[in-house]
Amino acid sequence: MVDNGATIEIELLLHFLNKESTEFHLSQSPIIVTTSFSVIALAFILHIVIRKSANRVKNRKPPEAKGAWPIIGHLHLLGGLELPHKVLGDMADKHGPIFTIKLGVHQVLVVSNGDIAKECFTTNDKAFASRPKSVAIEVMAYNYAMFGFAPYGDYWRKLRKIIMLEVLSQRRVELLGHIRVSELRASIKDIYEAWVNNRKDMVKVEMSQWFGNFVLNILVRINSGKRFSPNDEEGVRFQMVKAMNKTGKELDIFFEGWLKEHKIEGGSAQKLEGCSQVFIDVLINILQGASEDEFPGLDHDTVIKSTCQQLLTAGLDTTAVTLTWALSLLLNNPKALETAQHEIDEHVGKERLVEESDMKNLVYLDAIIKETLRLYPAGPLSVPHESIEDCVVGGYNIPKGTRLIVNLRKMHRDPNVWSDANEFQPERFLTCKKDIDVKGKHFELLPFGSGRRMCPGVSFAKQTLRLTLASLIQQFTLKTPSNDLLI
Repeated sequence: MVDNGATIEIELLLHFLNKESTEFHLSQSPIIVTTSFSVIALAFILHIVIRKSANRVKNRKPPEAKGAWPIIGHLHLLGGLELPHKVLGDMADKHGPIFTIKLGVHQVLVVSNGDIAKECFTTNDKAFASRPKSVAIEVMAYNYAMFGFAPYGDYWRKLRKIIMLEVLSQRRVELLGHIRVSELRASIKDIYEAWVNNRKDMVKVEMSQWFGNFVLNILVRINSGKRFSPNDEEGVRFQMVKAMNKTGKELDIFFEGWLKEHKIEGGSAQKLEGCSQVFIDVLINILQGASEDEFPGLDHDTVIKSTCQQLLTAGLDTTAVTLTWALSLLLNNPKALETAQHEIDEHVGKERLVEESDMKNLVYLDAIIKETLRLYPAGPLSVPHESIEDCVVGGYNIPKGTRLIVNLRKMHRDPNVWSDANEFQPERFLTCKKDIDVKGKHFELLPFGSGRRMCPGVSFAKQTLRLTLASLIQQFTLKTPSNDLLI
């Protein structure tokens, strides 16, 4: 638009001069001719200046972090002893809240500010709606069939709709509440029996392992209807596969077996509680009525297995790690733990066990979970996005094919947004930050992401986190073995 305007201005000046030349002869005063050429020269210079200015705006790029090596770029900086989010956070201190790095041949945009993240997930949400491709995802994620890693397109949109409406909807999460409750009580019983057998006032429990086993059993059961007992052969085998970080063919064996069992049973899992089917049955029933062209290039069994694997792997470590951090923070802050105990005593009492229906009254407990997710998001760096079109972020031009990483850990501790940003203060979510939630609409707190590619398991995660933490606080006296700080 600027270039066109400049061109029009020159044409009008030339037209004016041509008109004047019909009225004056060359024999007229040379002053008039000189003035005319001066005007033309001035307009031409102005045109060049405007064009160069427009090109500078068009080519304005974010600052690139220093330290890149030929070919590998900044990869050597992210492979050291420092955690990647810490390395990128230090870069942000030097280069600002938006900059780029090179990971091999790929340009990566790193964002560490809520306002800039908002631009990425609102104005440019569609532009950043895809995922980067890699050999690892191709091999381990059913050749991009897992919806969390699938590129933006018809397949992802169709599967995302099924997940949001039928699998992880608020209604489905509530219908499967009995599984969460029964698994929690069974796992708590294990702690109680260990205490009885210990014959002492206190018993030591490796809680990170306990959280991992508990969350695994919930996810396996809501995916397949199965439960892994401590000595169950399949359960031991599954844990070995998980511990060895084996994926692809090894995990596919489990999902293939579950799928065959449920197909043979013909949906008998529906008998659990009316329509409260486990996830694999929901997917089987939906895809039975779908045509072969619904998901071109993928058979229905692959869609089902990849989705079950996504739901299990995405929810396992993230939930267990968040519970471990929450308990650690409470043990390091006895006053906060005491306040949480008093809240449960007031709204639930000691005559019955805390239930999911009580969660709406436990506002301090909710604040504890928010503060935990702020300080220690399960994924300190967001799952990478990739731009499918050119866009503008923070006033910089971002070309198609740029990868996006949001440094959540850095953003959640921004001192311009959070007072005493490194301190555990759940009370902030009862006062100045009481209206902030974790559902992707408040861009200073994005533990589950935001926009089209936001994690669809928010409701499930919140229900599991709150009930588990409340049950442990209500039923046990919690202490560290040596009364030392855990973090």
